[in-house]
Amino acid sequence: MGSEAIGAIGLGLLLVLMILRVPVALTMLIVGVLGFAQIISWDAAVAQLKTVPVEVLSNYSFSAVPMFILMGVLAAHSGMAGKLFDSTRIICGGWKGGLAIAAVGSCGIFSAISGSSLATASTMTRVALPEMERYGYNRGLATGALAAGGTLGIMIPPSIALLIYAILTEQSVGDMFMAGLIPGLLGLVMYSLTITVVMYLRPSLAVAGEPTAWKEKLLSLTGLVPFFGVFLVMILGIYFGAFTPTEGASVGAFATLLYALAKGMRGAQLWHSVQETLALSAVVFFMLVGAETLGYFISVSRISFSITDLLYGMDLTPIVVVLCILALYFVLGMFMDSIAMLVITVPVVYPIIQAMGIDPVWFGILTVLTVELGLMTPPVGMNVFVIKAMAPHVGLGEIFKGVTPFVVSDLLRLTLLILFPVLSTFFLL
Repeated sequence: MGSEAIGAIGLGLLLVLMILRVPVALTMLIVGVLGFAQIISWDAAVAQLKTVPVEVLSNYSFSAVPMFILMGVLAAHSGMAGKLFDSTRIICGGWKGGLAIAAVGSCGIFSAISGSSLATASTMTRVALPEMERYGYNRGLATGALAAGGTLGIMIPPSIALLIYAILTEQSVGDMFMAGLIPGLLGLVMYSLTITVVMYLRPSLAVAGEPTAWKEKLLSLTGLVPFFGVFLVMILGIYFGAFTPTEGASVGAFATLLYALAKGMRGAQLWHSVQETLALSAVVFFMLVGAETLGYFISVSRISFSITDLLYGMDLTPIVVVLCILALYFVLGMFMDSIAMLVITVPVVYPIIQAMGIDPVWFGILTVLTVELGLMTPPVGMNVFVIKAMAPHVGLGEIFKGVTPFVVSDLLRLTLLILFPVLSTFFLL
């Protein structure tokens, strides 16, 4: 049996094991080891089991992952999230649907130091949903805005998804972060416009908030200072070369820790934050070990090259290839976690992108945005299920109905990024 056939069987086995609900990281590890053993040898596969975990866990670039996670955990437990929503709520006071816009804005700002969509969605739901329910907001609109706002965490830098894509494809992490800035802010603006349009079409879904004076709005900006301080230090430091993205993650985590200590976080709370960071980091690193193992198998099977040859034979243009890959991501996003989808598929599709001469940074932004869509779409929209867990009294159907306008908004944003690549590459020109 040829290596390409073994590669195809391996990918089929990967899908079967995931359907059987075997943990994604373990699935990639099993398929990677078995496939590598069939093509090369069992001795080589066993040797790989010894070396791959060491390579991943000792990779300096990956050390940014727990730092970004720690930032988000400390921001959630130190009260930063609560002050953030209070500030955006006051700024949007008196607007029709203002609380929903404030919730989306809070998600966007929180994600700027969290890096995780799931962490953003769970934290802001805990803070903002009770307030929106108190003002009589339609539960579908309220939870839909939070589910959509939470997805901003995967795009606005620093983003764990952009970091992992950069490392898997050997791109500059700083370039990926800069490329994600405009698409992330565009998402924030378009979500706010979506809420405004929904309010125009269905004014009964929400009421206007309590009006606030300009002086009150200006004073509320103090609640945004910690977030913008940490964000600007990291992004400007990376952009101007003061430190690497990995060092920037450490700087951001240290700054967030200082804020948490200043706000009275001590002993048990700090220990709980460290435990939560370790648990989340372990999940991510286990998936990275599995992805690295699977990547070696895909490489020796040469299945990516076979797919590339097939596409060349079909005489497809690069943009059609990109659209086909994005359509695949959209479908996979309905069933898989975003990080798992990236670590499984990028080793397969990236050689195709290279062979087609497609800009890997631009493609990475399109990929992450399409993966972001999967966080909101049924049947397994991870953000939707996170919000359902935080608000069990709200039905899944209500949340999916409420998030539908935001899915349309994201499809429009994806179209804009495809038509105008400069939106992704502006800061790299």
